[in-house]
Amino acid sequence: MFGASAAFPCRLADAMPWETVQPEKIGFSSAAFAEFEQFAVNHSGVTSMVIAVGGKIMYTYGDITAPSIIASCRKSILSILYGKYVADGTINLDVTIGELGITDIGGLLPSEKLATVYDLLTSRSGVYHPSATTGGKTDGLQRGSVPHGTKYVYNNWDFNVAGTVFKQRTGKSIYQAFYEELAQPLGLEDYDPAPAIHRMTGNAALSDHLGYHFYLSVRDMARIGELMRLKGVWNGRKLVPSDWIERCTTLVSPFDKNDPESEFWSGYGMMWWIVNSEKHPELEGAYSALGSYGQYIMVVPKLKMVFAFKSAGNKARPTKRRQFFTILGRLIKILNSKEI
Repeated sequence: MFGASAAFPCRLADAMPWETVQPEKIGFSSAAFAEFEQFAVNHSGVTSMVIAVGGKIMYTYGDITAPSIIASCRKSILSILYGKYVADGTINLDVTIGELGITDIGGLLPSEKLATVYDLLTSRSGVYHPSATTGGKTDGLQRGSVPHGTKYVYNNWDFNVAGTVFKQRTGKSIYQAFYEELAQPLGLEDYDPAPAIHRMTGNAALSDHLGYHFYLSVRDMARIGELMRLKGVWNGRKLVPSDWIERCTTLVSPFDKNDPESEFWSGYGMMWWIVNSEKHPELEGAYSALGSYGQYIMVVPKLKMVFAFKSAGNKARPTKRRQFFTILGRLIKILNSKEI
């Protein structure tokens, strides 16, 4: 079991500070970033930001060291962890949840048991059983009404069961795997693996499959984004198969043009949101982890940039999607003022 022991210190002893660089050193203006910061603060509920370009931090705002809940960005982290185990055959994406013996309170319908692990990762299971965690969009959908693999519906039951499958097949909790396979080799600076902080949560009266919330600082979020930008390679060591990262960030479920989300996203991959490059050509190839109230890990490979953004504890003033993309647009104009 993953717990508080000598093997798991409260902070990572081998945390590695990121190299920072002043904007002027690489051809930008600190004054431009000061204006950008003021705009972001005035137009959103931002509490902290980190901009890393070419593997170096060039701008920060707020307390970048303070861990807080990253909401649904947790799902994108789980997708990263899956990569190693799909590659070595430990997890078979084509196996059904019925074959894995997955069930839930009150049981599952025979048609629901046909959902595959791939369906869970792409939120296309067709299982509309109540979830232990809030935030999904399955209310009003009748169970058994949609065959598995045919329709994308943002479904926390899928995401939570993907966590159950991970533990069942690997023999590791999500938190143990994150600590050993990401936090340690990445040298996260602020991550605390204590079970009192990182533990499965949710309403167990609704579902057996609980959520796996993470509490990370914005600079540790940025480092996870940088791993994605580098296709899973960190300091010469392959932490995640590159083809898995490509697969996770490739469009699976296109959004209808009438869907309000299509203003920002072309659709959903495997627990990653794919930016709509037709409406945002400056963000071609970009993708993001996304959490409620305004938590983002935006990766823009074209500009060698990771933009980590938090609206921590800001339910009263969340950063809405349009606000974030307006802020992001301002940032892109600064970065496009010179060739990175």
